Amino acid sequence: MRWLNLLLIIASFCASADELHGKVVKITDGDTITVLDANRQQYQVRVAGIDAPERKQANYETSRQSLARLAFGKTVVVNWHKTDRWGRLVGKVQVDEQDVGLIQVRLGEAWWFRQYAQEQTAVDRAQYEAAETEARISRRGLWENSHAVPPWEWRGSKPPSKPHH
Repeated sequence: MRWLNLLLIIASFCASADELHGKVVKITDGDTITVLDANRQQYQVRVAGIDAPERKQANYETSRQSLARLAFGKTVVVNWHKTDRWGRLVGKVQVDEQDVGLIQVRLGEAWWFRQYAQEQTAVDRAQYEAAETEARISRRGLWENSHAVPPWEWRGSKPPSKPHH
């Protein structure tokens, strides 16, 4: 019976995921892109599993430029599972079957967003955690500063504002 329940959970998770194929036409910051699909419709996409520095934080521009090198002008597949409060699709972004969010974490250009880890697969959680640990130990990117403040702490008690476009 447990196996049946597990299969139903997996099936419902798979059924709730959707795929978007398109070209990245804009990089908003280190964790947000705009994708243009074949019908010329644009979608704002929040890269799942990561949180990158906010506009007025240290490393904002290097994080944004890193994501631009990885994705701008390239064809992506977004496996998205929800929209956020601003209407952005939230999903795993892949370029040539490479997980862009994981690469951002590995490069030290974004934090693994543990608050949403339960939305990731067990494999992705393990990879993101290992990538962040390795970036921190190697003092790459935002980890050069041992006192780097994660964006969710930096945003602190400020009321949520609409993301910059």
